[in-house]
Amino acid sequence: MLSAGDERARTALGALMAALLYVLSGSTAAAQGDDTVAVPAVVVAPAEMRDLRERATFTGRLRAIQRVDIRARVSGFVEEVAFTEGRRVEAGAALYRIEDDVYRAAVQQTEGSISAAEAQLELAKLQRDRQQTLVERGTGAPAQLDIAQAELGRAQGELERLRGLLAQAKLDLSYTTITAPFDGITGLSNVDVGAFVSPETGALTTLTRLDPMQVEFPVATSQVLRFRRQRAAEAAGRAPSVQLGLPDGTTYARKGEIDFVDTKVDRGTDTVTVRARFDNPDGVLPDGALVTVMLEAGEEQLVLSVPRRAVQRDQEGAFVLVVNSESKVERRRVEVARTTAGRAVIGSGLEQGERVITEGINKVRPGIVVDAAPAAGG
Repeated sequence: MLSAGDERARTALGALMAALLYVLSGSTAAAQGDDTVAVPAVVVAPAEMRDLRERATFTGRLRAIQRVDIRARVSGFVEEVAFTEGRRVEAGAALYRIEDDVYRAAVQQTEGSISAAEAQLELAKLQRDRQQTLVERGTGAPAQLDIAQAELGRAQGELERLRGLLAQAKLDLSYTTITAPFDGITGLSNVDVGAFVSPETGALTTLTRLDPMQVEFPVATSQVLRFRRQRAAEAAGRAPSVQLGLPDGTTYARKGEIDFVDTKVDRGTDTVTVRARFDNPDGVLPDGALVTVMLEAGEEQLVLSVPRRAVQRDQEGAFVLVVNSESKVERRRVEVARTTAGRAVIGSGLEQGERVITEGINKVRPGIVVDAAPAAGG
């Protein structure tokens, strides 16, 4: 049987052994940890061929292809406003009708005068023929024949004058119905039924043709020269396509085409005005709106590219970090031709299919092994 002193000594010895075992186990774990180095995880994307054709954006303003003021060409009281404001009308549709009683009466009166003039002309011809017969027989005076000939000429002239008046009267009568000169959208009417109008009244309304629609935008001279070279090569390829970004952030569904490039350079901005035309059958494009014009090369351009964020720069230039077949990191100098649509076009320094690091760049250095995972979507 152990004494109390022996029991305390035994307990102390057990505690010492437990502490020693803990220290030894910790030292072993630390030693094992020194032999195991954590492998950094990175995200990679392949260098691949993509269609990254040349693109450029500009700010432009929409402009209606036709816009005219509708005016009265004769005087009178408005009898009818024959259109609904803001609605589409077809060419030839009646817009206003002016009281035409006076103009119809003028036509009838002139037609009556013409009938009388025609009868007078026939009588003058008979007189001339009679005097000519008498002169040929030697029983008539040549002077009388001359008078008859003059009377015939006067009758012919009077008939022509009246016919001209009739044409003018009919034209004035036609002007009492004011019609649309082309398909378009009507504006607000500035006059109501019963108003007196004349050529001096001013615009009765406006008519705007919205289909097709034009957009004008300034382009730097250097870009215009490039565009003209492309136009010269259209026989071998397609012309650049034009799209519109609308004020609400959407892209207009229909593509347009450039139909005019100004030859005059704005000295203040070193730009020239370029115009494109878009079909607008539904009237989606509003006259005068500010839009974004997007030009894109017509031909497909397959180029080697990588995500833009994979490209780093230092004092020597651009480089990427490549993960090779052994999962080791290599620093690779590259030539970046241009950047577009979030990607860098590589002129030299990479081959198709090589993997470049896009995420985790700050965790690695050349020569180390990494755990590379492909980027989302590829």
